[in-house]
Amino acid sequence: MGRIWQSTLTRGAALPRLLPGLLLGLWLSGCTSQTAPPQSTADSSSTASLEQPQQKVVLTTFTVLADMAQNVAGDKAVVVSITKPGAEIHGYEPTPSDLERGQDADLILDNGLNLERWATRLYNSLPEVTHVTLSEGIQPVNIAEDAYQGKPNPHAWMSPRNALIYVENIRQALGNLDPANAATYDANAKAYSEQIRAIDRQLKQAIAAVPPENRYMVSCEGAFSYLARDYGLQEVYIWPVNAEQQATPKQVEKVINTVKANQIPAVFCESTVNDAAQLQVVKETGAKYGGLLYVDSLSPADGPTPTYLKLLEYNINTLTTGLQGN
Repeated sequence: MGRIWQSTLTRGAALPRLLPGLLLGLWLSGCTSQTAPPQSTADSSSTASLEQPQQKVVLTTFTVLADMAQNVAGDKAVVVSITKPGAEIHGYEPTPSDLERGQDADLILDNGLNLERWATRLYNSLPEVTHVTLSEGIQPVNIAEDAYQGKPNPHAWMSPRNALIYVENIRQALGNLDPANAATYDANAKAYSEQIRAIDRQLKQAIAAVPPENRYMVSCEGAFSYLARDYGLQEVYIWPVNAEQQATPKQVEKVINTVKANQIPAVFCESTVNDAAQLQVVKETGAKYGGLLYVDSLSPADGPTPTYLKLLEYNINTLTTGLQGN
């Protein structure tokens, strides 16, 4: 990430007599030359032979993918999320700083499945940067209603089974980008995949402890279709995908009727959206408000879900606690 800054600072340190105005002009013009300070040819060759390979810079569209990619990359690449912890990613608008970071990136990883429609504008401005879609190879769950009918639900990473496909796609992308470290990426991906399989087994055991008649996932957004499919949950939500207009009276009424009819003990909402509509469901049905679930974003490092594995564990613990009436 720091190649442009490093080369600029190095020139400044080596040429202290340059006029300040000239140095500032070079920085503002975005000069990225890696040319070393003037020296003999022999000195230049010696310096080059001692240089360590520079880490690759990988951008991801949101924090969950960044955590996955960093687990595979280890210390061989720098991974940075474009969006910050807690950000709502569906309607994100790229900033000038995102474009600057993209210009210095070697690879951009996205989710696809119509999640980051804003990324197209970013890629159009960065034609030289390779980007890879990590949901490639996943069988999507299609949305059944509203304006999104027939379109894929984009939240495929919420399934640990799908996460194994994400990890494999990350491994291949990093290996293609940086063949010299492919063996490290292979080993890291294998170890991380074993952790994902272990959390999958843990989630199955937790859901098995919930009475079958209570196995409902009631959320604000329909972000848990893949999770519900994997663990035998009935999914209920107010709106299918985050959009500008959410929580219509008809949508809220449908959830209220479903919760009442099935005596669902608890309902939940995602951390990146307004929970006012779900609180209305609580008021009308007498169900408990089970708390926040994390989907589109990790929490900050000192929060409850600083990693993808912690996100899965926290969500299932929150869900099962609510559904068991605790």
